[in-house]
Amino acid sequence: MQVLRRRVLDRLFTQTRGLCLDHRSRRSKPGLLVDVDGVLLRGRSVIPAARRVFQRLQDAAGHFRLPVVFVTNAGSCLRHNKAQQLSDMLGIKVTPDQVLLSHGPLQMFQSFHEKCVLVSGQGPVADIAQDLGFTNVVTIDQLREQHPLLDMVDHNRRPSVTVSPQEKRRIEAVILFGEPIRWETNLQLLMDVLLTNGNPASPHCLNMSTQLPVLACNTDLLWLADAPSPRLGHGVFMLCLESVFWKLAGQRLRYEAVMGKPSLLTYQHAELVIRQQTANQGWDTPVTNLYAIGDNLMTDVYGANSYNRYLKQQLAAPAAKALAQGRGTEWRAAPLQVEGQLATPSATQCHSILVCTGVFNPDAALPIEQGTADAELMEPDYIVEDVEAAIDLIFQKEGFDL
Repeated sequence: MQVLRRRVLDRLFTQTRGLCLDHRSRRSKPGLLVDVDGVLLRGRSVIPAARRVFQRLQDAAGHFRLPVVFVTNAGSCLRHNKAQQLSDMLGIKVTPDQVLLSHGPLQMFQSFHEKCVLVSGQGPVADIAQDLGFTNVVTIDQLREQHPLLDMVDHNRRPSVTVSPQEKRRIEAVILFGEPIRWETNLQLLMDVLLTNGNPASPHCLNMSTQLPVLACNTDLLWLADAPSPRLGHGVFMLCLESVFWKLAGQRLRYEAVMGKPSLLTYQHAELVIRQQTANQGWDTPVTNLYAIGDNLMTDVYGANSYNRYLKQQLAAPAAKALAQGRGTEWRAAPLQVEGQLATPSATQCHSILVCTGVFNPDAALPIEQGTADAELMEPDYIVEDVEAAIDLIFQKEGFDL
């Protein structure tokens, strides 16, 4: 880690000398994947550099001069609400189609849309699930009302009289949207559902041969708000859930899918959104260069670098090579396919840019570990002061004027 720390600090405020390559013959526009918290906003305040540069990124008619997707691990709201918040705070027009929240890829998991799913998180979780296509949704609060004897930690919320559990339809899958407000309630009821195979009125079975499908959004351990230090995120809640499950069931909690940065699925989905913007604007060539701007080594940088590695692997395949050389037009109308499978990417590179306005602090020690992450994937391509410096760097590198 000390070697990585030296490499990162050596790159801090990278000089752009020599980066302005001759791209005059390239007609493809770069695509921007921009994080929100710590890059554009800090808590309830907008970062001044973000407002300045995004007003420069729009033309006189209010149209973006290149494809932009706001990729955030936030998940406690609907897309149109997040788009409106960004529009108000940045002073520009952001559409819901430009916003990718951590739970966005769930719309691809169509085989779960008619199942009875238990959703955990905060905010309008039932509305979010229905907006993503789920038709049979149960919230933690609803489950608690149906089974009032399960939540017993808070003495003030215990039922005053003996209540018989209500017979309800079996839970068939669990969706973790984000960190809940009452961790003890969510941990308890999630364990009740997982250890009874979806029948929480039944006793726990600690020798399970199967496990309910779990789909998780947002693995952020930390995120930055108004406080001077980062706050614990949904990734910490997931670690708690995994630890309790391991202690009680004697086996690891398995996930059907994990989404949100740094998952590959989220970057695949983000590129699809970039592709759709390109087609809708009538730009003639696919985006080949993606630039991911973020403030977190463990999510933004790791995710962008992982996707860049994936793109290199895809480019090595003959079909991807043909597409990159312009012998295919699939990028134009590539549809969103089911169960997490996306069309062949049109991008060939995904560059990671780390800003110093959020979680990353160049003067602090780097994270000790990132699970299975290797150090190479946590090395950003560029480190700059803020998002304005990041976008200036991109335009200089691509040979465009801003």
